[in-house]
Amino acid sequence: MLKSVKRNYSRMGALMVAGMVAGQAQEAEAANNFSSIATNIATSIGSLPGLISALSYLFGVLIGVLGVMKIKDHVENPTQTPLKDGAIRLAAGGALFALPILFESMFETIGEGTTTSTAKLQQVKLGLI
Repeated sequence: MLKSVKRNYSRMGALMVAGMVAGQAQEAEAANNFSSIATNIATSIGSLPGLISALSYLFGVLIGVLGVMKIKDHVENPTQTPLKDGAIRLAAGGALFALPILFESMFETIGEGTTTSTAKLQQVKLGLI
C-alpha cells in the first residue's frame, strides 16, 4: 500500500511539473519579440541605481574598516606594514561611501531629459591685417 501511495505521488508530481513547463513554454513563445524584451530590460534596469548605492555603501564601509585595521597593524609593527596601505584603503572606502551622494547630486544638477548642444563657430578673425 505504501508503495502505491508513493508511486501515485510521484506520478502526480511529474504531471504537475510537466504542466508548469508547458505553461511557461507557451508564455515564453508569446513574449519573445523585441518590444517585450526591451520593455523587460527597461523595467529591470529601474532598480539598478538602488543596487549600486547599496553595494557602494557596503563595500565602502568594508574597505574603510580594513583600512583602520591596516593602520592598527602599522601602529603595532611599523616595519612590516607601511602606513600607505591603510591610507589607501581608507581613501578608497571613503570614495565608495560617497559615490551615491555624488551620483545623486550629478543627476539633480543635470536634470532628467536635459539636452545640451555643441558650440558652433560663426566667424574667425585673426587680426593680422
